Amino acid sequence: MSSSSAASPIDGGRERERERIIPHSGPLAKKSGARKSARFAESVSAPLTSAPPRSSPHSDDDDYVEITLDVRDDSVAVHSVKPAGGNHASSASASVNRRGGGRALDRSKSAASHALKGLKFISKAEGAKGWEAVEERFDKLAQNGLLHRSKFGQCIGMKEPEFAGELFDALARRRNISGDTISKAELLEFWDQISDTSFDGRLQTFFDMVDKDADGRITEEEVKEIITLSASANKLSKIQEQAEEYARLIMEELDPGNLGYIDLYNLETLLLQAPSQNLSQMLSQSLRPTPEPNPLRRWYRRAQYFLEDNWRRVWVMLLWLSICAGLFTWKFIQYRRRYVFHVMGYCVCVAKGGAETLKFNMALILLPVCRNTITWIRNRTAMARVVPFDDNLNFHKVVAVGITVGAALHIICHLACDFPRLLHASDAAYAPLGQYFGYGDDRPNNYWWFVKGTEGWTGLTMLVLMAVAFTLATPWFRRGRVRLPGPLKRLTGFNAFWYSHHCFVVVYALLLVHGYYLYLQHKWYKKTTWMYLAVPMVVYAGERLTRALRSSVRPVKILKVAVYPGNVLSLHFSKPQGFRYRSGQYIFVNCAAVSPFQWHPFSITSAPQDDYVSVHIRTLGDWTRELKNVFSRVCRPPTEGKSGLLRAEYDRDGSATTNPSFPKVLIDGPYGAPAQDYKQYDVVLLVGLGIGATPMISIIKDIINNMRTLDGDLETGVSGADGSSSASAAFRTRRAYFYWVTREQGSFEWFRGVMDEVAETDKKGVIELHNYCTSVYEEGDARSALIAMLQSLNHAKHGVDVVSGTRVKTHFARPNWRNVYKRIALNHRDQRVGVFYCGAPVLTKELRELAQDFSRKTNTKFDFHKENF
Repeated sequence: MSSSSAASPIDGGRERERERIIPHSGPLAKKSGARKSARFAESVSAPLTSAPPRSSPHSDDDDYVEITLDVRDDSVAVHSVKPAGGNHASSASASVNRRGGGRALDRSKSAASHALKGLKFISKAEGAKGWEAVEERFDKLAQNGLLHRSKFGQCIGMKEPEFAGELFDALARRRNISGDTISKAELLEFWDQISDTSFDGRLQTFFDMVDKDADGRITEEEVKEIITLSASANKLSKIQEQAEEYARLIMEELDPGNLGYIDLYNLETLLLQAPSQNLSQMLSQSLRPTPEPNPLRRWYRRAQYFLEDNWRRVWVMLLWLSICAGLFTWKFIQYRRRYVFHVMGYCVCVAKGGAETLKFNMALILLPVCRNTITWIRNRTAMARVVPFDDNLNFHKVVAVGITVGAALHIICHLACDFPRLLHASDAAYAPLGQYFGYGDDRPNNYWWFVKGTEGWTGLTMLVLMAVAFTLATPWFRRGRVRLPGPLKRLTGFNAFWYSHHCFVVVYALLLVHGYYLYLQHKWYKKTTWMYLAVPMVVYAGERLTRALRSSVRPVKILKVAVYPGNVLSLHFSKPQGFRYRSGQYIFVNCAAVSPFQWHPFSITSAPQDDYVSVHIRTLGDWTRELKNVFSRVCRPPTEGKSGLLRAEYDRDGSATTNPSFPKVLIDGPYGAPAQDYKQYDVVLLVGLGIGATPMISIIKDIINNMRTLDGDLETGVSGADGSSSASAAFRTRRAYFYWVTREQGSFEWFRGVMDEVAETDKKGVIELHNYCTSVYEEGDARSALIAMLQSLNHAKHGVDVVSGTRVKTHFARPNWRNVYKRIALNHRDQRVGVFYCGAPVLTKELRELAQDFSRKTNTKFDFHKENF
């Protein structure tokens, strides 16, 4: 338990003996002290006793507390402390050995276990092999039996040389070792201390690192140095810049008497009181199912789960495969009954069957990329309930595989089987086929005859163009992962993918010609290629025409440009008349100054109620890099109070000479995306990885705006007659959990305003924000221990997080996604939760599997939706 004042004195040896036992209940001390401070409440210990007799002065119910324990594996820690009346008293804390009295507690059985983990110097991965691995590295790195300070970090498995160097100096000072080298025996002593699992040992090591003059006192200058060192190890440049300010903050809180120093006790208090992660609200339930011994039942259960999760994909795939199989079989049987079968055999049947599926798939592959049509269908009809429109690009790729198979069957059978058989056929066998290939001197006499004909060169040209387009569309080429020498580098990257894919215009023209000049057909109504392609080509052409007209008819004006850390460009456009969109959707952006032909998709970060449209673009390729360079030229460093590295804004009241000359930009859209369906759920889990937070930011702003509208309707008593009220009535989302995971501290500046707005306006706690910075070592590492202390102090006093610069506290390292799902499942029983993820594919599998796992084994159902870039 913790309190803001000291506990009542405990008299007698019996009471002192009982002080060592972890308190489960006891009196709650009254708060004292008028000075406003960010200092954490000092922990006190109380005896483990039953309720005191009624004559005790602490017999009132208000003086007792309810303690929730957090059980993890084989350890128990205090989770929360509440008065018996129900009001929250304090967060988890541990008892400490107070200066000047009392015996030390066994901290491993209290919340000090979390502080204990907060001072480990070697991570699990680095220290798993133990001394044997360190000794082996010593033998490789040492010279003349001595290890130099510069190689100490590498030897013990610590990646940060500066932090390892300071650790080396601290351990050497403790042992009065001078010089920059140590022997193996001394290294063993060092290792024993840094791998010591006791809290006192780790605390002393950390104190020694800070106390560089070994006088037992830590000055403000020493605090500043260790803050700078910790910030450097965790790649937190902004904290490095403000190290002096933060050092003053720590001294102010831990040295209220202005002595000019702090001691080990102050540091211990701060460590023990740093809040631990709130991971669970009750005992963790086991989600491991009992293995099914019967293999048939096990297979049936897996099949059942698979169909429950993928039934929409399954029926679409079965329909597609059935149509392909039906077309192939129909054409195969048709040519099996024709005379040509007796000359060319089954090869011609397979070639024609493959050609029939090829024509169908060449028509079908255009439909998944008709974005306007798909967006209209999913917004205006109920088809989205049975058709997985979110998988349109995946289906586009599947159809491309079908085209590859059909083309392979058609080309290989013709070139390797049909043509050679026809060339070697006897005159009698060839005679009935003369009407298709010619008689006498016109009869084919060599292989070149087939290649140089219209059917031959159009087919081979299409083969080459499609092979190039398919190859450059693979992730290795499209994302530039393939390293090619010299001029061949141009074959990688998005530009190569984009231009090669637009060769489809030539491919479809050749396909129509190829389908007209058929070897074994003369009647026009049996030449069906144009019949397959007519409708899809008209629809797709209409799509492209709509895009061109819409972007030119509805011009946009750039209102604001900002360049943020992490190579992110923010663009704010004027909202075109009649431009309506939903949060989670995206638009295409074109900038003629970069390329007059290329259009690139970006998620909308503004909310539908805003009077502007905004996008945030991260530099990931050639086009985005050049776009950032183009806009950076018209930007300037921001004025005080403005965010961004560079900035430029359009002043409506300014003159043409004062306003910046922005490059012309066209937008097209909006288009449907998975995240736009979030309104179908009462509870949503939003996960953004890096720049993948963009659609989630729009959703968060939309939720806040809708909640404001709902609150306004309730206050004013507005009925559902008007449009805004009816729109709010259709808004179902009442709880949102947002997890943003990013590598760099500067990334939080992208959406700092949104984070602060949510923290200030969300009084009902509708949105729960969680920022994670993966460059910072996990909460449980000495390299981030001081950052965690500083974060807690600064947020308690100023309400601002030192990592993100927002009102939202930042977590370190990566989230434990199983705990995230578990907490939501416990909080929202018998509800359906929409999980929306946007980011790199690296997290997709884990989040999807957890959604399926918890849906099957709890009464909370998770629907997973993803959008990869």
